[in-house]
Amino acid sequence: MTDSHLPQFSQITIEGEDAEKFLQGQITIDVTKLGLSYQPTALSNLKGRIEFGLWIKKQDEKQYDVVISTDCVDALLAHLNKFGAFSKFTTSAPVTIYPCVLDHEPTFSHSSDNADGQQWAAISIATGNYWIVAKTQGEFQPQELRLHQRGGMDYDKGCYLGQEVIARIYFKAAPKAFLHRVKSSGETPLAGEKLGKIQVVNAISTDTGFEALVVARPEALGDSEMRVLDLPEALQADVARPQ
Repeated sequence: MTDSHLPQFSQITIEGEDAEKFLQGQITIDVTKLGLSYQPTALSNLKGRIEFGLWIKKQDEKQYDVVISTDCVDALLAHLNKFGAFSKFTTSAPVTIYPCVLDHEPTFSHSSDNADGQQWAAISIATGNYWIVAKTQGEFQPQELRLHQRGGMDYDKGCYLGQEVIARIYFKAAPKAFLHRVKSSGETPLAGEKLGKIQVVNAISTDTGFEALVVARPEALGDSEMRVLDLPEALQADVARPQ
C-alpha cells in the first residue's frame, strides 16, 4: 500500500443538550454505555446497510468525538445537519486525526508523531477492524461485517436508523455472505471491488500480493484461489444469533 492509499481519517465533535438522545436514534451502539475509548459503530441507511462506519467515544458530559474516513466526512456532516435540524447540539468542523497503534491495537491520535497508517491498516485487516470509505458506503449490512461480534451493535437499545431491517436479519435470518480475512497473489484490489462473488471491504499490499477483508459466502472462497486466514476468535464464530 503506497502512502497515497493509506487510510485517512477526520474527527468531529458533537456536543450539546440533545447530543446523546440524537446519537441514540442514529447509530447501532448504546450511546449511554460509551466511555473514553473509541468504540466501533455504524450509522446505517433505511435499508439497514452501513452508510457511515464510525468510531465514537464520550469525551465529556454531552460531548462525543466521532472518527470517520476523511472522504466520507462531508456526507456525514450533511446527514447530521439534515436529521439534527431540530435537536440542540453543535457539530465542530472536522480535524485530521491520525491512525496509530497502541499496545498492538489500532486506534487514533491527534499527533502526527504517533501516526503509522501502514501498521494501523495491517493490524486492522488482521483483527477485522474494517473501515468504510466513500466507495463502500451503503454496501454492507452490519452483521455481514461482524460488527455485533466487536461490541458495535446493541439489539436492545430501541429504535435507530435501519434498526427494523437489521433486527429482522438478526432475529429471523442470518447473512449468507459475511466477513473473512484472506490473502492472495496479484494486484491489490480496491475497496468495494467485486472479484467474482467476493466483494472487497479493505485491502493492503504485501510482498507476495495482498491481504484483505472481504465479504463472501464460504463456498465462493472455497472456489477461489484466495487463502482464508484466521481472524480473532470472537470473529470466527457463526454470524447468526446465538441460540
